[in-house]
Amino acid sequence: GVKMGKTVKGALWLDPEKTSPYEFFQYWRNIEDVKVEECLGLLTFLPMDEVRRLGSLEGSEINYAKEVLAYEITRIVHGEEEARKALEAARAVFAGGGVSDDMPTLEYTRSEFDEGKDVIQALVDTGMAQTRSDGRRLIQGGGVIVNDEKVANDDIKRMLTDADLNSDGFLILKKGKKKSYKIIVR
Repeated sequence: GVKMGKTVKGALWLDPEKTSPYEFFQYWRNIEDVKVEECLGLLTFLPMDEVRRLGSLEGSEINYAKEVLAYEITRIVHGEEEARKALEAARAVFAGGGVSDDMPTLEYTRSEFDEGKDVIQALVDTGMAQTRSDGRRLIQGGGVIVNDEKVANDDIKRMLTDADLNSDGFLILKKGKKKSYKIIVR
């Protein structure tokens, strides 16, 4: 019910420089259940019998239909290889709780990191929060996770440190269950 455009937060771009294929895939993967059949019919080349079959799925099975939708639209816009990478990355990150080379990534230089980065700034730098105030509200609401550990809602000033980095020099920052970033320090 809200207009979709470049001025609206969360705009979806076809240009991979503005919306990565992974983020594009995730947008369609997270669409409302009631919109799946309509989007499959309008935005893919699947036969209408298959569209109706996928649209009739309910409960946890609707997630399969959403995955098909996301894959098909990403394939049309970004090509087969990028769609496959986005699908594999999404499965690795969300289903397996793992990490993928194709997930969204942010790099800090060693000197930037050593100067001090708090979780709020990392949320803003990744785009998961629009402002520091927005980041603060996310933490207070219990929706921020660093390496599978929820940031305490009273730990607003939590700093990212070397202790957060794994042996490969990165950490995973999550906003809720659906948005994840790999933060690399080089």
